[in-house]
Amino acid sequence: MFINIKSHQHTLRRSVSCQGIGLHTGKKVKITINPAAENKGICFYRSDIASKPAIPARMEQIVDTTLATTISNGQEKISTTEHLMAALHGAGIDNATIDIDAHEVPIMDGSAGPFIHLLQQGGLKKQRALRKVLRITKPISLTDGDKSIRIEPYAGFKISGTVKFGDNDLLKEQSYSAELTSERFIKELAEARTFGFIEQVEELWRNGLALGGSLNNVIAIHWDRQSVLNEEGLRFDDEFIRHKMLDLIGDLALLGSPVLGHIVANRSGHSLHHSLMQTIVDRPDCWEYVTFRKHGHVVEPMVVGTKATWKNKKKKPSSLPGMLLPPLPQPLCMA
Repeated sequence: MFINIKSHQHTLRRSVSCQGIGLHTGKKVKITINPAAENKGICFYRSDIASKPAIPARMEQIVDTTLATTISNGQEKISTTEHLMAALHGAGIDNATIDIDAHEVPIMDGSAGPFIHLLQQGGLKKQRALRKVLRITKPISLTDGDKSIRIEPYAGFKISGTVKFGDNDLLKEQSYSAELTSERFIKELAEARTFGFIEQVEELWRNGLALGGSLNNVIAIHWDRQSVLNEEGLRFDDEFIRHKMLDLIGDLALLGSPVLGHIVANRSGHSLHHSLMQTIVDRPDCWEYVTFRKHGHVVEPMVVGTKATWKNKKKKPSSLPGMLLPPLPQPLCMA
């Protein structure tokens, strides 16, 4: 069986830092991404608070999916996590700690591209521990009005998505489907930017939101729906669906492990992504954990987690922040 997935966990070779502004707060934010030990997962630390509280990047920490994904430890929060989490997943980083001096991840240029470039500067370090991969064994489907999402068994990680906002040339139906690899993520999805209708962005400004939004980090769709206000135009003819797929990858990274399955999303957003993750957690009969060992060119999956294993681990959750354990677990305005 050939499955394009790294068998071992990875972290960064060295720490890297960047600075930007929060999309909704408009305030400057600095983040530093550091290497972490095996099985630690991804964990944020609020460096602007004396106690430096930890906020694990896991789906059970999600507290809000309005316009972006926000996680919390019950007291402190981190918002707009999806682009950075997508970059970490796309770069193949399993373990890292992230120091952040505000409660919102910087928006950078509205895509995951700057984070990918940052992670490439840090380099990739292979670790001894094997990756634990969540393999879908039975289909799971969700529908919310005209929105839907499903995940089904597949020998790899494949994503397919569709959006439609209108009938003109700019906003006609867009679709994207690909078996995802790090190379393909970097080439086809990482640079796709967040977007919004200009009048809705203006409404957000009037309500004290999107204060950091500008043509430098948001694709602003013209009132006539025929063009964008950004002088450089679109990076891809179908940049809207590509960004939606970027958000999907970033949200599902909060499951805490890579996924083997095919996700099919129609007009989905952060809320539906969260619902899918919660449904996966609630349906342990539909998945199992596996590790992969390479023997020449053959990759052999070995089951390491079952429904019974999941039930046992739910009874004794880890108290260690960021531990890689089973998960405990739109864009009209802003994608």
